Amino acid sequence: MSRSASKAKKSKSSRKNSSWRTFLTLTSLLALVLMAASLAWLHMPMGFKPNAPLSTDVTSGQVADLSIELGTTPKGVAQAIANAGADVSPQLLTLWFRLSGQDRAIKAGSYEITADMSPRTVLNMLVRGEESLRSLTLVEGWTFKQFKQALSKADTLKLTTQGMTDAEIMSLLGRPNVHPEGRFYPDTYTYSKGSTDIAVMKRALKAMDRQLAEVWSKKSSPLALTSSEDLLILASIVEKETGRASDRPLISAVFHNRLKMGMRLQTDPTVIYGLGDAFDGNLRRIDLRTDTPYNTYTRSGLPPTPIAMPGKAALKAALEPAKSNALYFVAKGDGSSYFSLSLNEHNQAVNRYQRGLSKEGQ
Repeated sequence: MSRSASKAKKSKSSRKNSSWRTFLTLTSLLALVLMAASLAWLHMPMGFKPNAPLSTDVTSGQVADLSIELGTTPKGVAQAIANAGADVSPQLLTLWFRLSGQDRAIKAGSYEITADMSPRTVLNMLVRGEESLRSLTLVEGWTFKQFKQALSKADTLKLTTQGMTDAEIMSLLGRPNVHPEGRFYPDTYTYSKGSTDIAVMKRALKAMDRQLAEVWSKKSSPLALTSSEDLLILASIVEKETGRASDRPLISAVFHNRLKMGMRLQTDPTVIYGLGDAFDGNLRRIDLRTDTPYNTYTRSGLPPTPIAMPGKAALKAALEPAKSNALYFVAKGDGSSYFSLSLNEHNQAVNRYQRGLSKEGQ
């Protein structure tokens, strides 16, 4: 081969290699650009479309409600996000779900999307099942009426029991012919958007069943109580009578001592409960003399049902009264109570604390 031909061949090969290197370089650059764009897209806030159906949350500002039904495909999830108001391509979302390898880990539920969320953030939320939850707190000492009022005001909770009688509600809960008072455990319950009031009731009902069974199982010494039902009733009275937490065991002791002696409990909260809506905030002597099933001044023993929701501390105090022979107690005006062994001592305490307070208020 001549020298010129060899040079031409080498030149051609060099140009070919140079073209290939240029192609690879451009391809690599394009890949890097696409990768950078993809990463930027994954972390970029999606925002909301104009006229998106948004709601407002006090903590998050504007939010889009997203509901993912069980069995929804990744494509369906991406479309649901777009339909909820997110300004994002469902096709790109679907591709991202599949490339992430987590498309089958998305959990059904009720979620909230905010404007600052990125596609990556939304996927992580769906995979972890971080639903948008609300909470409802049942307060120790509340009545069933107060519980229902709280449910009626709870944010996003579906009300399915409005218009029902208490008896109808208890039948729906699987407890026909059971009085609802005191059957629900006071605690904080979380729920997702779209949950129903009856669902929250069921949880509170089962929670009280568990707490009552747990406390009653620890009964070790003879008591004036013969059943867990008696425990629930007495605990509700202790709950309503207690102004200072440390007094619960002593208040329980007074009632246990009275029950053992056959002495009437003579506790105002039961009388007030028996008056119902007729109670105007002022308990009169005539009220204490008017007989009702809940008037423990006119009737011996425990009332027929609890009068409020007792908490765990009240349940424990009702089962484990303090070792005391006290038979009386009176509020001192600072939240605590003064306990007496005799009626004479009690009357002196009433004069000192109650009548003294009345004079101060005149």
